[in-house]
Amino acid sequence: MAAKQVILQKIREAERETILNDFMARGDKILVGAVKRMDKGDIIVESGRVEGRLRRTEMIPKENFRPGDRVRAMIMEVDTTLRGAPILLSRSAPEFMIELFRNEVPEIEQGTLEIKSCARDAGSRAKIAVLSHDPRVDPIGTCVGVRGSRVNGVTNELAGERVDIVLWSEDPAQFVIGALAPANVSSIVVDEERGAMDVVVDEENLAIAIGRGGQNVRLASELTGWRINIMTADESEQKQAEEAQSVRTLFTTKLDVDEEIADILIQEGFASLEEVAYVPIAEMLEIDAFDEDTVNELRSRAKDVLLTMELAHEESVGDVSQDLRDLDGLNVELISKLADASIHTRDDLADLATDELVEITGQTEEEATALIMKAREHWFAGESDEAADNAEQQS
Repeated sequence: MAAKQVILQKIREAERETILNDFMARGDKILVGAVKRMDKGDIIVESGRVEGRLRRTEMIPKENFRPGDRVRAMIMEVDTTLRGAPILLSRSAPEFMIELFRNEVPEIEQGTLEIKSCARDAGSRAKIAVLSHDPRVDPIGTCVGVRGSRVNGVTNELAGERVDIVLWSEDPAQFVIGALAPANVSSIVVDEERGAMDVVVDEENLAIAIGRGGQNVRLASELTGWRINIMTADESEQKQAEEAQSVRTLFTTKLDVDEEIADILIQEGFASLEEVAYVPIAEMLEIDAFDEDTVNELRSRAKDVLLTMELAHEESVGDVSQDLRDLDGLNVELISKLADASIHTRDDLADLATDELVEITGQTEEEATALIMKAREHWFAGESDEAADNAEQQS
């Protein structure tokens, strides 16, 4: 009987593997099936002889299914180690919306149109960026369809989720402007080093640009990959004034010049000591207010200051302990920023609050929290070892 049970089990596993391999060989990205049963809040979807698991977290909020209901979901992963339903499904992933549009819009499947990116608040609102490889084809109109038939087909499948279709552009600023629709943008300032943009809108468009609960700007940021800061004209002017004052202070203190010279440099577009030191001398000689001696003196002072700062920086980084250097998630740039803030050991990092680390490194809150928790791991490891020793002594 034992041998019989083992043989039957092996046969069932072989059949299950064969069925699953045949299904995956079809190359389907969307599974269409019926709800077979509920399992601890998850849904088991049956399609032919294969089963998929749709977790509660991967469903659209407020969406309820009953046994026998028809379900369409994106195949996210196939895990053969899972018993029963090895196919993991999702209805909230951006990839699901992309596949729905691919099915509704033949031009996408043909390669005439391309969906470049997608961002979703499942069940509420989404944005997709589309590009036409044929100048004769309007990408937005094609995705919308006659009287909205195509986009409505996607919306109806996603419980009425509103979809904004945005024209993708190689120009990041133009792409962001389109992604913030329906808000009208007055001006935009791009900071490529930080991957951020300051977008200026008037008072009438401020609420529209931000959206309810910050939804519009958040989705636009996810869609474009840029950090977007929405501000009014007054806020923009104040920020520019503060930045100008910061640069003015830098020039007057480090280059030992008066505010008049500093203001001339700012008006000509200089914002750092590196620019003063290494911008081609011909460009600086074009400044009417400066003669050749002044230009050479400014460049010489800037280079001397940069050299002094570099030596001080190397000395500071040299004080960073090896245990901090070896911490997973740290790179040379982050170590440098921590050293400048006098963070030299793993315990120094572990003692920081999330907002403090964000201010030092410019990371997101999630990244900063993860790094701090990583730095604190050795604290908990020590507690675990001590508890294990106590347990051993008691036994």
